[in-house]
Amino acid sequence: MSETSHEGVSDTRMGRGGGAGGSGMPFEARLRLLLALFMLLTLVVAGRLAWMQVVSHDELSRKAEANRQNVIDLHARRGTIYDRNGNVLAMSEECRTIYCNPQEVREPYLTAEVIAAHLGGSPADYVDALTADGTFSYVHRKASREEADAIREGLLSKELPGVYYLQDSRRVYPYGALGSQVLGIVGIDGEGLTGLELYYDDLLRGVDGTMVVETGNGGTPIAGAASQTTDAIDGTDLVISLDINVQRMAEEQIVRGVETYKADSGSVMVTDPQTGEILAACSTPLLDVTDLSVVEEGATALKLVSDSYEPGSIFKVLTAAIGIEAGVVTPSSTFYVPASLQVGDDFVSDDDDRSYDMDMTLREILRRSSNTGAALVAQKEIGADVFAEGVEAFGIGSLTDIDYPGEAVGMVKGRDEYDGSSLGSMSFGQGLAIPLVQMIRAIGAIANQGEPVTPHFLVSKGTTPVSWEAGERIVSPSTARQVVDMMRTVVEEGTGVPAQVPGYDIAGKTGTGEQADTTKGGYAKYKYTASLIGFAPASDPSVLVYVGLNGTPYLAYDSAAPLFSSIMGEALTDMGVLPSS
Repeated sequence: MSETSHEGVSDTRMGRGGGAGGSGMPFEARLRLLLALFMLLTLVVAGRLAWMQVVSHDELSRKAEANRQNVIDLHARRGTIYDRNGNVLAMSEECRTIYCNPQEVREPYLTAEVIAAHLGGSPADYVDALTADGTFSYVHRKASREEADAIREGLLSKELPGVYYLQDSRRVYPYGALGSQVLGIVGIDGEGLTGLELYYDDLLRGVDGTMVVETGNGGTPIAGAASQTTDAIDGTDLVISLDINVQRMAEEQIVRGVETYKADSGSVMVTDPQTGEILAACSTPLLDVTDLSVVEEGATALKLVSDSYEPGSIFKVLTAAIGIEAGVVTPSSTFYVPASLQVGDDFVSDDDDRSYDMDMTLREILRRSSNTGAALVAQKEIGADVFAEGVEAFGIGSLTDIDYPGEAVGMVKGRDEYDGSSLGSMSFGQGLAIPLVQMIRAIGAIANQGEPVTPHFLVSKGTTPVSWEAGERIVSPSTARQVVDMMRTVVEEGTGVPAQVPGYDIAGKTGTGEQADTTKGGYAKYKYTASLIGFAPASDPSVLVYVGLNGTPYLAYDSAAPLFSSIMGEALTDMGVLPSS
């Protein structure tokens, strides 16, 4: 029995071993197959290595380098903005951006205590950055050099590692909030966001540099590691047309005026009508670029440029100019003006509630600011075709191309859109809505002997003066002189008397435009755009001022006119214009 069992086991093992009587592959064949597979694998690996080393070497090297490098932008010093007299309005000063390698920060809370002691806030404000994942985390952007140096010394004295510093720059304003809407906001990364900082961002921003730093696992920068730097190219300095003293007066007066005359908002623009240079511009609510923690709605834009309103009776100046230029009226032309006049389906009357008919010259129509008189002249003498051509020639309903972002076009009907009321209502500044910078350009053309100029801020780029071409003449010098003389009468003895500046010859026109009732439709009661636009000296103007109060219950005579006087007086003095008497 034992022998039989032994023989059976031996037979079984021989069969599995592939003996001569087995059914599997012979041992030698299997060995040769394994050897062939090994040689093939070796050839594949060798080929792959050859490809990587010879054909793809450069590309793979670049990828490997990129995987262990990170590029950090180094922001260029932003260009300085000066006013017309060389006063610095906005400039960039050197500062530091503080960052850390959280993997190196051994005592996050103690480190945060040192930082908070110099930057303000509580240590908890900085702990998250100091304990962030990865090897790079911003701790604070735009710290002053003094703050950064104090933090560095404090951390060194306590042997607290892991915090590092980048050279940076930040915007500062020597005159504080003054002129903020015009200047605009600069973002944390040095980009212009509003105002001239946005409009001229390409010039002011310069060309950023780079710092290439070594990175660790995951591609994050290793703070404090060796770096390669490409220097930034600083931005271009700009000189703008603002006069800081006129700007200060404009802002003070419009803030006071909005409060005194219970207006929703107000706007001011002061220009040189012969060049188009803007000496001051603002609208409420004002912006404070030195404190952006709270920015009121509408504070970042100039309403004169971005918002549209019915201009009201200041438009009568253009109606008169169109009629004189067409040869159909003169300042002494006399008209029988009823107490009310049908315009479309409605009847219009004058703000003084005149209940009787009377004869008026064109001069008297402007002096009294008669709505019925302006509508009568437009409907009976000028006509829709000539009027529409004149409105278009004055640029009403077209962009002025002012160098400020967000300019609106407004809503002005073309001749083919006129209905029964269009001509009459537009003649005294209703039935259209425009940004008032269009009126500033148009009235400026009257002041400039019929030749329009573009309202603008930029005077020079660095040391290179910027030229602004005049537009095509709108009316003749003769027409302009006749209109100016009628505007002089308005200030001397008409609705603009409170706009007078003692000793100066001023031409101007008041406006009291009704405002739309957004809830009930039609016009709101006792809700006006009260305005006054004028220039001086009347015969050779150096200064043009527009003052507007939106949503006030007061007529222009009692509100915009006295504000105009204060601002015009400051501007004439600052521009060195001597009184004529």
